[in-house]
Amino acid sequence: MMFQHMFAEMSGMLDEIIHYYPGASGPARQELAAKWQLLKTMSDGIIEEWLSFEEKLGHFRQTGASPDGGGALPVPELPEMAAEAFVKGQGYYKLMMFTQALTQFKQVVEQYPDSAVGRTYLAMCYLHLNESEQAVPHFWRVLETCDSKRIRSIIYNALGCIEAQNGVPLKAKEYFKLAHYHDPSLREPLANLESCMRSSGKLHYGSELTSLL
Repeated sequence: MMFQHMFAEMSGMLDEIIHYYPGASGPARQELAAKWQLLKTMSDGIIEEWLSFEEKLGHFRQTGASPDGGGALPVPELPEMAAEAFVKGQGYYKLMMFTQALTQFKQVVEQYPDSAVGRTYLAMCYLHLNESEQAVPHFWRVLETCDSKRIRSIIYNALGCIEAQNGVPLKAKEYFKLAHYHDPSLREPLANLESCMRSSGKLHYGSELTSLL
């Protein structure tokens, strides 16, 4: 509840800046500029503190001693999951800060080149940054070696979105069906298949990756 109040106050201040700053001048403009700098400082500080908390939380979950028993993992626990770059990258990914997440997952893949999870995150960052040509080779490398049905489903769904965006609906539908076949519990492939068949609606990818670990 405390955080909801804080973010409501910050959002209200930002709304004020957005509304008044373009037409403000003199002291009023300077006051709004000062509020803008304050918001940026607060935002950066919150993100850093949250990432630090995520890292600590992740390490505790890795021990298996946390109340949730480390979570229901559809993939085995891997050494890269405890790496600082991985934890930070996942944190940035959850915040949809894909440029920063990309930098972290590049480090993960450099250190653990055979990491299916790290490489999937890396490819998904490229996809979110509209660099699908960079994402595809990583996706296929994971598919060649990874037997996790959840990861394979997530990747086939992403490949389907790429084909749909490239104007190849038949190939997209094929990938969405493969994604559903590998893990019927994921909702994105069927939703995307329906959107593709109707030639309307937004395509979804990558959001279920955050619940992978």
